[in-house]
Amino acid sequence: MFQNPEEKYCISHSSPQSRLLADLERLTYIRSAYPHMISGALQGRILAMISQLVKPLRILEIGTFTGYSALCLCEGLQPGGSIVTIDNNPEIETIARSFFSKSLWKDQIDLKIGNAVTIIPELNQRFDLIFIDADKENYPVYYNLVVSCLNTGGLLLADNVLWGGKVLQPDAHRDKETKGVLTFNQLLASDPGMEVVMIPIRDGLTMARKIS
Repeated sequence: MFQNPEEKYCISHSSPQSRLLADLERLTYIRSAYPHMISGALQGRILAMISQLVKPLRILEIGTFTGYSALCLCEGLQPGGSIVTIDNNPEIETIARSFFSKSLWKDQIDLKIGNAVTIIPELNQRFDLIFIDADKENYPVYYNLVVSCLNTGGLLLADNVLWGGKVLQPDAHRDKETKGVLTFNQLLASDPGMEVVMIPIRDGLTMARKIS
């Protein structure tokens, strides 16, 4: 688990992740071909803190991976609240469900395996907190799908908005993932109904509050 010195220092001076999350992080690095996709300890504490401040009744997550970020977001759920988390990779399902079942929120997590583009319109729900961390080329599609589902005053989070620095060199990177992130970033920044801040933590995390 690579951490630069600044990140290690921040983690050592932050509240620790739970034993369950530590076990999940460890297993992800053992079992997954792409373990760097996990939110990890520092970003996980940020997600948990944001959720605890928002106190959401309904959360939507696009991109479950092994379930680490979903469990962090659950830490702020209201009693009786729920999270819908979607991933199109069935290979992660066993790990995610196993750790969800061990958590305090096992009855509040609804894991859906499939295409988020088709699943989201069928949910017929509104959300207080939405986290996008999935295939980057579809970020603009996801945004257009979920913005109307976000309650006024609700918060939208998006990971990897710096995309390894490629967004700073758009002429040099014409791949569909970079184009997707660039389009998403511009959509969000130009939406008058959203109040936006982009934070350069890890690969970039955007927070956007729906104001109208």
